[in-house]
Amino acid sequence: MDFIANRSLSLLYGSISAVLALVFFSIVQKRKSESRRIPPGPRGLPLFGNALQMPKETPWLTFAEWSKIYGDVFYINVFGTSVIILNSMKAAKELLDKRSAVYSDRPKLNMASLCGYDRTFTLQSYGHEWRQQRKLVVQEFHPTHCQDYYALQDERAAAVVHKILQDPSRLTYAKMQIVNCPRQIGAVILRAAYGYTVQSEDDPWLKTGLEMMHEFDLATTLGNFTVDFIPWIKYIPAWVPGASFQKKAQQWRKNYDRVAWEPLTWTKNNWESGRAVMPNMCGNIYEAAGGQLGQEVETRLAYALPGVLGGGLDTNVTTALSFFMAMILYPEVQMKAQAKLDRVVGKERLPSVSDRPNLPYIRSIMAEVYRWAPAGPLSVPHAPNHDDEYDGMLIPKGSMIIPNVWHILHNANDYPDPMAFIPERYNGRDAEMDKVRNVAFGFGRRICPGMHFAEGTFFAIVATTLATCDILPGLDENGQVALPKYAFTSSIVRFVFRCHLMHGTVV
Repeated sequence: MDFIANRSLSLLYGSISAVLALVFFSIVQKRKSESRRIPPGPRGLPLFGNALQMPKETPWLTFAEWSKIYGDVFYINVFGTSVIILNSMKAAKELLDKRSAVYSDRPKLNMASLCGYDRTFTLQSYGHEWRQQRKLVVQEFHPTHCQDYYALQDERAAAVVHKILQDPSRLTYAKMQIVNCPRQIGAVILRAAYGYTVQSEDDPWLKTGLEMMHEFDLATTLGNFTVDFIPWIKYIPAWVPGASFQKKAQQWRKNYDRVAWEPLTWTKNNWESGRAVMPNMCGNIYEAAGGQLGQEVETRLAYALPGVLGGGLDTNVTTALSFFMAMILYPEVQMKAQAKLDRVVGKERLPSVSDRPNLPYIRSIMAEVYRWAPAGPLSVPHAPNHDDEYDGMLIPKGSMIIPNVWHILHNANDYPDPMAFIPERYNGRDAEMDKVRNVAFGFGRRICPGMHFAEGTFFAIVATTLATCDILPGLDENGQVALPKYAFTSSIVRFVFRCHLMHGTVV
């Protein structure tokens, strides 16, 4: 009996071992098969993957070079995190636009989550809460509603020009300084979002908003924080040596909550009295609800509004400063635009956002700024919600999908002489301009919900500046003409640091 029992146990163990071996073999074979199917990319190191090869500055240029070796779609492994770079319009449109039901999620950015930034629609996971929050923004900044803010945008654009003419050397956005252009654009957004009128250059809400966006950029920049690639270290307490990221996250989270709740509470208490100037997004929603929002909706609104403030402030400031730089470097474009404005608008009044349909060359300049110096050269990463396949290549679920916006908009096949600033390349056709806008403002269901409002603000700045002054290079300490000095950082939004102007001819 013992012999039979032992023999039975041996057969049982043998069967289990065979099954386990078969399962292990199947897993290994599956992974080998998947590894053969994922997009090509640079060879990495064990454990590190390609982490040590990741560029710290201007990654969009490095990715553009790698695309010459590995193709328009290539794969990077960063500490086990799958990153797929899209370097062509075809791939980006196919995956992020046509397959938006699959690619509308966001990858898990652990540092951003620790800071609480995943509570705003910009980084929220694709789902019900994201749809509801985004709906609040879309309905308030629909093209029809944007007309309510034309006068505000015209007024602030005139203020931008006035400040520049007073002191053109302060046209900058360095080290979070609130000067001229950033302040006036910030004033537009705070007024449209909350009905709040910025009081001074040191306005606390404007300063706090700029600080929050600077922290957001740091937290969401790929490679800044190891916790984004080694998720388990997010559980390490802040007091442990080497866990300084936890202290930063706690501080940045407090600042983010302050930006979310203080202006909302002010508008809630002041929209009815008229102290909060109507219309504004926050006040409109309270008014429609009779002044009473449920806690769920109020929380949703509180965290939607920083997305409006941050996205509008950063991208609009960067885009406006890039416009000034382009006009200095390409004076012939400036002169042609001024002549167009004189013919259409005349010299008896300032241009208005309402003139935009009649000024195709100004719209072409705007589109060329979006193409020539995109504010978000790598956009915000997407993530597929299940395994997918593109051109025979496996796109694993949860991968970080990064469209190389800069390279897509500098593809010489689509845009000959791509490094040159040439508004004429669109021939005044909105369909051609839309091809740029629909890349620069994002993809698919994640396209910027405030893009129409942002374009109105940018148009007002461009048209008012060109109609009232000549944009010229400044002089250096020796009295010689000095072309703009500028630099870009490797965050989601690129900042132009210096762009000196001289007083022009005021009409």
